[in-house]
Amino acid sequence: MRSAISRSGFAAAAVAGLMMTAATPAFAQAQQSSVFKMFFWSDNLTGVIITWALILMSVCVMALVIKHVMDNRMSNIMPEDTVLMYEEMLQEKRFREAIEQAADDPSTFGQIVHASLSEAANGYGAMERAIEETTDLLGSKRVRAVEVLNVLGAVGPMVGLFGTIYGMIVAFQVIVDKGGQPDPAELAGGISTALVTTFWGLIVGIPAVAAGALVRNKIDGIMVEVMIRAEMLISQFQPGAKKGAKPAAAAASAESSKPKPRPE
Repeated sequence: MRSAISRSGFAAAAVAGLMMTAATPAFAQAQQSSVFKMFFWSDNLTGVIITWALILMSVCVMALVIKHVMDNRMSNIMPEDTVLMYEEMLQEKRFREAIEQAADDPSTFGQIVHASLSEAANGYGAMERAIEETTDLLGSKRVRAVEVLNVLGAVGPMVGLFGTIYGMIVAFQVIVDKGGQPDPAELAGGISTALVTTFWGLIVGIPAVAAGALVRNKIDGIMVEVMIRAEMLISQFQPGAKKGAKPAAAAASAESSKPKPRPE
């Protein structure tokens, strides 16, 4: 008797296991379909358009965040080997070579050094002003590029809000059409559109605003450091510094002796 009960219990467990195994792929597929329809699809065409417009905006935000983080690294703005190269050139009084090298240097630090050395003929004060003005100019240019994130961060939630209002209008229209007794499934379509578009609007806005602020702060910090390093680089031209003002005169001579392009 006990063996029969044991065998029947084992058989029931085996059948249950087979049924669960067979049902698992179907359940997973149904769950995936439900998640896709919940966040990426809608029975309303306008809701689908708004949702996918926001999804594309979120992809653009992520791409821009990655781009600006990579572009505004210290190694791109002020490569350490470039700084050491200019320090070596100026210490060895290779002023003309330093000016020519800086003229072709694509880095922000190289452009600042070139602007400063080009003002050597006007004295140390002019060289300092050139550093400050060029640093402000190049820093502002980088910050303006990041402003696209702020625009997306402002527009994304507004588009989501548009979808929210549209979805609620659809839901209330269903109530009116059904005389105050709407089908819950039809009513849920408009409410779903309202909530999903709000969700994607926030997905666009929150990362865009946060990343924009972080990248701007990073740019400000790096540009301050770049300006300090550039001023340290030209400190040997300062009147009263060791070896006097001879380096400034030599740099001015090197700058003035550069061949000037002929007017066409």
